Amino acid sequence: MSLKRNILDLRKRKEEVIKGGGEKAIEKQVAMGKLTARERILYILDEGSFHEYDMFVEHVARDFDMEKKTLHGDGVIIGTGTIYGSPVCIFAQDFTVAGGSLGLMHARKITKIMDHALKMRVPLIGINDSGGARIQEGVNSLAGYGEIFFRNTLASGVIPQISVILGPCAGGAVYSPALTDFVFVVNNISKMFITGPSVIKTVLGEEISMEDLGGAKVHAEITGNAHFYAESELECFDQIKKLVTFIPWNNTQKAQPMKPAEPSPKRKIEEVVPGDPKLPYDIRDIIMAITDNSEFFEIMEHFAANVVIGFGRMKGETVGFVANQPKVLAGVLDCDSSDKAARFIRYCNAFNIPIVTLEDLPGYLPGVDQEHAGVIRHGAKILYAYSEATVPKITVIIRKAYGGGYIAMNSRHLRADFVFAWPTAEIAVMGPEGAANIVFRKEIAEAENPDATRQEKIQEYKDKFANPYVAAAKGYIDEVIEPEETRKMLLHALKVSANKSVQGPAKKHGIPPF
Repeated sequence: MSLKRNILDLRKRKEEVIKGGGEKAIEKQVAMGKLTARERILYILDEGSFHEYDMFVEHVARDFDMEKKTLHGDGVIIGTGTIYGSPVCIFAQDFTVAGGSLGLMHARKITKIMDHALKMRVPLIGINDSGGARIQEGVNSLAGYGEIFFRNTLASGVIPQISVILGPCAGGAVYSPALTDFVFVVNNISKMFITGPSVIKTVLGEEISMEDLGGAKVHAEITGNAHFYAESELECFDQIKKLVTFIPWNNTQKAQPMKPAEPSPKRKIEEVVPGDPKLPYDIRDIIMAITDNSEFFEIMEHFAANVVIGFGRMKGETVGFVANQPKVLAGVLDCDSSDKAARFIRYCNAFNIPIVTLEDLPGYLPGVDQEHAGVIRHGAKILYAYSEATVPKITVIIRKAYGGGYIAMNSRHLRADFVFAWPTAEIAVMGPEGAANIVFRKEIAEAENPDATRQEKIQEYKDKFANPYVAAAKGYIDEVIEPEETRKMLLHALKVSANKSVQGPAKKHGIPPF
């Protein structure tokens, strides 16, 4: 056979593989409002940068007449490419080929690109769109999932791992995304669940829709399994591209710096916080008053909104922000917000991203529901994460800093590198009203006018503790600053701590309160 005929044969074979499950299967995919696996990859990556590997891999199953079936690429596409010029590894399950089901060779293709990403120290992006384990391959399918989970764990904290749910992701398949750093979902397309609606109906006799069981909104708002929510696939891909600009390729590097910029002059930081300490405000307005271009890329926006996390830049460098949100539950810490913050803190620490904490909270959320949900265990996670972190850690106390919340939000006692406070900061064991009722209980009870005495004692407590100067006098706060000085102080603190080095005691690893 001549070279020309060989080339023509190669092109023909490629064309067959690119057709995936065939025209009818592709039409069905499109009818569901979904892009094909290859279209998804090409939208995410820079134009012309995708290189596909293992295109001609086929399944090896021989039971249930599988030997008679041709599954192009065994239902998954793998390869490498770039996003804004930076290299990434990527795989996308192809639902048009056997429902994207995972068999032995399918899994081997995924683990091959995972190994490649870890070896080359570049981010890994996985697009999940699969009916789950391929039943015809039995335990081989289960073994494939196990190999993937092991590699997810091996790569954790070494390279960024991004999961995109663009179709069903059921049973054992959901655990790989759960092990990765960021999970993206799209409304009306993404589905994640351990057990499907039909099984629930059979076992429990309950009728439930797939969307209500494990749709995008459920995981973005209720379970916390998703970090980013989009209304369309293209919006989702834009989110992925933006995220990649904020994070480093691996744990030995820092994120690529961008051109420094000033915050928008329209953002007046001194105008954000109300004069009345009982009134709420949006902490994101403070973040955007201090970041370059007033840009803030929020993560898990719809889950546990009493804490805000995300990335911004200061003088072109990526910074991770953790902040109480006074407009939601007064910014208290509870089970979900503690988990949310702790996980983000550990991510920033693993990937050399400095952490800025903006504090304004009355403490941990009280109540039987929270106690029974394990707020002690969950709340301890944020204490552990901050204590463990060795990246630069800077705190600004805006307003309230009461009780255990004061300690948990990166206090000096958890080894914050710098702690600043606005003049509006209130640092105490608890709020003035509660404290006065306890400290001055006898005097109030014996007074001729208990209500008037209570108000007098509340004011006395406020005068003593509703300010940052008692803590500053003990060295727990480095400097009391004016709101307008916040960005300047943070920039200086980040510069001073850029080469921070911490050596803890030798150990294999700690035991977080998982």
